Amino acid sequence: MLFLALAVAFVASIILTPLVIKFAFRIGAVDRPNYRKVHAAIMPRIGGLAIFGAFMIGYAILRPADEHSTAILVGAIIIIATGFLDDMLEITAKAKLAGQLAAATVVVAWGGLQIDFITLPFIGQFDFGYFSIPITIIWIIGITNAVNLIDGLDGLAAGVSSIALISITVMAVIMGNVFVAATASILAASSLGFLFYNFHPAKIFMGDTGSLFLGFMISVLALLGFKNVAVVSLIIPIIMLGVPISDTFFAIVRRIRMKQPISAPDKSHLHHCLLRTGFSHRQTVLIIYGIAILFGAAAVLFSQATVWGAIILIIIMLIAIELFVELIGLAGTNYRPILNLVRMIGK
Repeated sequence: MLFLALAVAFVASIILTPLVIKFAFRIGAVDRPNYRKVHAAIMPRIGGLAIFGAFMIGYAILRPADEHSTAILVGAIIIIATGFLDDMLEITAKAKLAGQLAAATVVVAWGGLQIDFITLPFIGQFDFGYFSIPITIIWIIGITNAVNLIDGLDGLAAGVSSIALISITVMAVIMGNVFVAATASILAASSLGFLFYNFHPAKIFMGDTGSLFLGFMISVLALLGFKNVAVVSLIIPIIMLGVPISDTFFAIVRRIRMKQPISAPDKSHLHHCLLRTGFSHRQTVLIIYGIAILFGAAAVLFSQATVWGAIILIIIMLIAIELFVELIGLAGTNYRPILNLVRMIGK
């Protein structure tokens, strides 16, 4: 039945996307070129409706059961509505954040999904107490916006999200979490079907309707699979989502260094930096896909490592990320602490 649901979701996405393209042009839900955009033509931008529709069809066939499932679906509908309104009306950042907060609150308050505690190596269990609710909400909103921020090139957010969802599926199978594995795989199939029209040169953008929905679902599914576990295991979803999380983190670092508001838009995200390096649109997307796959593989390897092995792996990854960031100028062209140190030592 799972394979049927996956096949139906994949095909439904392929069938629904052209219908959404026509609908987007009819209602004026289009993305017009400007100085921050890399596309030169008017594009329909509510492709997330096709992903959501395909996902719901596949989900209805399989109907995976979980105590949190109803709240997750309600939260997803809220986030889809928020993204759709932004794609149509370009609502304020505060209004968009309010929608994300409402969706996260439904999952946490009604669905009861919370990170109550973690188990620290060599120390023992650490309870979050009253902070469990805000920590969980911050996680959901943070990952939702991280996926939203990487949606800057044809096929980028859909591909990276699909890779993250496949990684979550693999880890859920290893951990025996049937609901997370089934839901994540159906959503991955829906996103991959959408890529037929979204990969460069794209015929449609997913818009905030899609990127917020994918980010929200990824954040919740990752949380469902790894809540209330050892802190080492809690790092697994962070590794899986290494591309959007690192891009968002260094965007914040970059804006603080430039004394700009954290929410200020710019053209210095990961894909912008790779484009400036000389890679083509398609090459840039494929490189980021490759990085996302490496993060996914590292997460699986991390889950099978000992505590000390996991710590060593994290240190190696952090150094590699920092060097890559400095080489492409992700945190700013003059941000090169490790490279400058190496150059000083070499003199």
